[in-house]
Amino acid sequence: MTKLKIACVQVNAQLDMITNVEQACDLVRQAADAGAELIGLPENVALMAASEEDRLENAYRPVDHPALKAFADVAREKGIWLQAGSVAALRTDGSLANHAFLFDDQGRVASDYEKIHMFDVDLPDGSRYRESTMFNPGDKAVLAPTPWGPLGMTICYDLRFPHLYRDLGKAGAVLLTCPAAFTKVTGDAHWELLLRARAIECGAFMFAPCQTGNHPGGRRTCGHSLIIGPWGDVLADAGTDVGFCIAEVDLSEVAKVRGTIPALEHDRPYASPAQTERAAAE
Repeated sequence: MTKLKIACVQVNAQLDMITNVEQACDLVRQAADAGAELIGLPENVALMAASEEDRLENAYRPVDHPALKAFADVAREKGIWLQAGSVAALRTDGSLANHAFLFDDQGRVASDYEKIHMFDVDLPDGSRYRESTMFNPGDKAVLAPTPWGPLGMTICYDLRFPHLYRDLGKAGAVLLTCPAAFTKVTGDAHWELLLRARAIECGAFMFAPCQTGNHPGGRRTCGHSLIIGPWGDVLADAGTDVGFCIAEVDLSEVAKVRGTIPALEHDRPYASPAQTERAAAE
């Protein structure tokens, strides 16, 4: 299968999980009715918590998570593959992970991924984020098999760590996904640039569903869910409204782009600056 219709669903999640999930599932149905076969949802799709208490009150083990059950059901109902953004999921040790799930067209979990890089930053607008106080990071890169080829799974802040994407590309990813709740401040400046850079570096298709608008606790997200080709061209942009964007892609373009610029094959060993300094001092 070289042709594929991808959609990114864009939501404005609040504190009511039931409402958030119903809205997301309705948009998945609309995207599927428009022909999408692979659909992505944003990070924190089930809940945009204003506090750690909000998050803990709405955290479940994956097997018990009401949002994941709803997403599995809608994937099976519409016969589509669904990258179900991410949710706060309880691990067996009681800690929380920012956890992404991929459902196949039968509603089964095809793969899952725990966000590796925690968003611990102080932004120019005075906002402060400490994701590591709420979540424990994952430690495994994930390449998920799909009918269209391997899919590299990442989440939001992972986007700023190009070596993760390069590893996924070198492992065979033809599709990349980055569900996000990118802030308005960083998103307006960096979101599209970073997504296009990761797609270009890997010579892969990128689809990146994002939250949009104002959320509890004064948080603002940037919207502009994007689908990007392996040459870095923007194929679809959801703007800033709740809804979805959709694009038909030709996966044969991945081989063409990688054949034109085979950068994934051109790695060379080199001494790090620290190694160079040590050698000079000896």
